Amino acid sequence: MTDDPGLMTVLLAMFAGAIRVSTPFLFVSLGEMLTEKSGRINLGLEGTLVFGAMSGYAISYHTGSPWLGVLVAGICGSAFGALHGYLCKLPRVNDIAIGISLMLFGTGLAFFFGKAYIQPSAPRLPAMSFGAWSDHPGIRQALEINPLFLLGLALAVFLWWALKNTRYGLIIRTTGDSAPAALALGVNVNKVRLLSTMAGGFFAGIGGSFLSLYYPGSWTEGLSSGQGLMAVALVIFARWNPLACFWAALLFGAAGALGPALQSIGISRGYHFFNAAPYILTLLIMIVSTSPRRSLKGAPGELSITK
Repeated sequence: MTDDPGLMTVLLAMFAGAIRVSTPFLFVSLGEMLTEKSGRINLGLEGTLVFGAMSGYAISYHTGSPWLGVLVAGICGSAFGALHGYLCKLPRVNDIAIGISLMLFGTGLAFFFGKAYIQPSAPRLPAMSFGAWSDHPGIRQALEINPLFLLGLALAVFLWWALKNTRYGLIIRTTGDSAPAALALGVNVNKVRLLSTMAGGFFAGIGGSFLSLYYPGSWTEGLSSGQGLMAVALVIFARWNPLACFWAALLFGAAGALGPALQSIGISRGYHFFNAAPYILTLLIMIVSTSPRRSLKGAPGELSITK
């Protein structure tokens, strides 16, 4: 470990920030990855994320149970996924256009119902302390980890394993790569895509509840800062691999923590520029991903952006 106290403070702050900030990215990206693996894009996950944050916060405030808020946020996300899945199976409907419409619908609905919860304080999710062994306060604080982060890690490993080794994983991959092949195997393509989109919405709703119930831990209308849309770029960067989604989410989280980490040691010059690091990273990823040589490499064949 470095002897420079300033550098050590920055590294610890970025480590802690990577874990905290990456959790919503992780859940939304896993949800979008699963949806796209079935051959459908859901750009509405930004609205799902925001509505999940509002509904989770509201349920936690009224019941005193933040975990019930997480569950309800997931269920609301699943309902948005079901609406997206139903509309997309209609004739001559584009999933990208429907996703943008539902993003605006979910965000607007959250703002309408969420005005009453901007001021009240709801019970927050607890953290698990893994740093009791250390005398360093920075290490103890960095190792205050929310169970949802660990759940997201377990979910990434499970999805990676399940997509490769189970019959359901094979069905989802086949449906996403070639609908005619899936139909020839007797697979109900619309049903697989509907269920995958609902599961993706469930994950995104949970990611939203993390924002309002843990970090930053309150409900405001500017809570998500576009994280749902950035997660779509993250999925492309991760090449539709759940484990790569986990590492990419950590990278985005560390980038998001760069500004506050530098400010913690007194470096405030260029603060707003460093706070924009996740957006700059997203732009760079999109530029690299759309290069002629790497364009959509590994993308499921049935995605509308590959046709």
